[in-house]
Amino acid sequence: MTIDNTLKDTVIARLKTLPSDQKVSIGAEGEFTRDEIIEHVERQDRIGKKFIEIELEFLRALKEGIFA
Repeated sequence: MTIDNTLKDTVIARLKTLPSDQKVSIGAEGEFTRDEIIEHVERQDRIGKKFIEIELEFLRALKEGIFA
């Protein structure tokens, strides 16, 4: 999966709105702080790509009106 820079920047911008001590669980991958997830997204490693996929699914759900 190739990540478009605009998409990566959008995900990072959304992550920066979280409190710095906020922890996010990514299934079996474990628990990460906001800054750790940002690092993974910037590196576009396996965890970063997984988080981008999660964000895309969330944004699609918003667009479709699943979350109102």
